[in-house]
Amino acid sequence: MSSVLVLGGGFAGLLAAAAAGPYADTVTVVERDAYPVEPQPRRGQPQARHPHFLAPGGVLGAERLLPGVTDRLAALGAHRIGVGADLLFRAAGGGWLDRADTGRVGISCTRNLLDHAVRELIREQYPVMFRTGCDAVELIGDSRAIRGARVRDLRTGAVDEYEADLVIDATGRGSRAAAWLDRLGIAVPGAETVDSGHAYATQMFRAAPGAESDFPMILIQADGRSGRPAANAILLPVENGQWQVAVGGTRGMSLPTDDAEFRTYARDRPADPLLGDMLAGAESLSGTMVSRSSGNRRWRFDRIRHRPCGFVVTGDAATALNPVYGHGLSTAVRCATAIRATLAARGADPVAAAGLQRSICRAASDPWQIATSQDRQFSATDGAPLSALERAQLRYGEQALRAAAYHPAVAAIVSDVMFLARPARSMGHPVVAAGALLGSRRPVRSEAPLSAREFGFRTSGRVA
Repeated sequence: MSSVLVLGGGFAGLLAAAAAGPYADTVTVVERDAYPVEPQPRRGQPQARHPHFLAPGGVLGAERLLPGVTDRLAALGAHRIGVGADLLFRAAGGGWLDRADTGRVGISCTRNLLDHAVRELIREQYPVMFRTGCDAVELIGDSRAIRGARVRDLRTGAVDEYEADLVIDATGRGSRAAAWLDRLGIAVPGAETVDSGHAYATQMFRAAPGAESDFPMILIQADGRSGRPAANAILLPVENGQWQVAVGGTRGMSLPTDDAEFRTYARDRPADPLLGDMLAGAESLSGTMVSRSSGNRRWRFDRIRHRPCGFVVTGDAATALNPVYGHGLSTAVRCATAIRATLAARGADPVAAAGLQRSICRAASDPWQIATSQDRQFSATDGAPLSALERAQLRYGEQALRAAAYHPAVAAIVSDVMFLARPARSMGHPVVAAGALLGSRRPVRSEAPLSAREFGFRTSGRVA
C-alpha cells in the first residue's frame, strides 16, 4: 500500500490530491477549516473575498488533472473568458490590446465557487479522504526521511500521527515547512522576496441589466515607468449576475475605504477611467475589503543540500506571487501537474521527492520571473533591482505588447505567455521578435476597443 498525505486543503492542496489520486492507494487531505456544503466563504481563506482568475494555462492543466472541471464550473455560473475576445486589457507599458480571438479560454468566478467545484469533482473521481478541523503541528521523521505528520484536532486538542510515503505541504503563505525542517536539523536557504507594496480593495457589484452573462473582463495594469506610485484595476464578471471589482496600487497609494471613494478611485487613479465609467450606475453589494498580502516570496526547497526523502512543498507554501498578475491559481495547477508526472513514473516513492521538488520549483519559475520583473520596475519595491538585461527584456516585452495591438499572430503568442499557456521562452518566437521591431514604430492604442453595445453601456449605464 502506498499513501500520500496532503497538508492544506485549499486550491493547491486539492489539486495535489487530484494529482496523486490515480497513483496512490490512499490520499488524505488535512485541512484546518470545515468545508461549507455550498460555495461559501470559510474562515481560513480571507483572500477568497478578492478576485481570482484561472488563466488559460491553468484551465488547460486543470482539465488534465480533473476532466470536466471547466464544464462543471460553467454549469455553476462561472464565466468562460475568451482571451482577446472577452478581455479588455491595458498593459503596464501603455495602450490597449485589440480584441482578436486567440482560441484560449480562462475562467472567471469567485474563489468560493472554484474551490467548491474542485472539491466535488475530486470526491467523485478519486478516493481521497478529507480530515477537516485539523492542523498539522510537526513532521514525523529525521534528517534522512519524513514518514508522516502529527496532526491536532482543533475541536478536542487530541494529536494523532498520520504516516505516509509522501507528505505534501500545501498550507499556503503561512506554511511552517522551513521551521519544521529546521527542528530536524535540515537547513533551508532563506526565502527570496520581492515586494512592491501592492495593496488593493475589492467590492462586489450587481451587474447592470443585460450585462449579467456576457460582459468582458477588464484589466488595467499599473504603469511604473514614471517612478511614482501607480494604480491598477480589474473587473471580473462572476456567478449570480455579479461583478467582482478590485482597485489598488503600489507602495504610496492610498486605498479607498468606502463606496464613494472606491468609485472615485476607479475612475481617477488607474491609467484609464474605463472601469470607473462602467461602475457609475452599478449597485454595490458589499463593503470595501482591503488586502496588503501581495509580496512575492519563494523558498528554494529544491536547493536543500541534504534533503530528506518523502517530503515536498507546493503552491504558495513554496512560491507565493503578487495576486494582481492573476498567476497564483495557474501556478498551483502547474505544480500539481509536476506532481502527477512524477507519481505516474515512480508512484509515491519517498526517494523521488528530491526530483519532485525540483520539478515543482521549475513549474513555478516562469510565473515567478514574470511577476517579479514587473514588480521590480517600481521605484519603491523592496528587492534586488533590475539588471541591465532584465530592463532590456522589459522594453522588448513592451514593444511586443504594442505590436500585439495590431497583429493577431503576435497577440496570440504574447497572451499565451502572459497567461501561462506557453513557456516564457516563446517570447523569442520569430513572429514576436519581428513584431517587437515593428511595435517600436507604432503608437499605443489609447482607446479601449469596445463593441458598440459596450460603448453604449459606458455612456448610458445600460446594455441594450
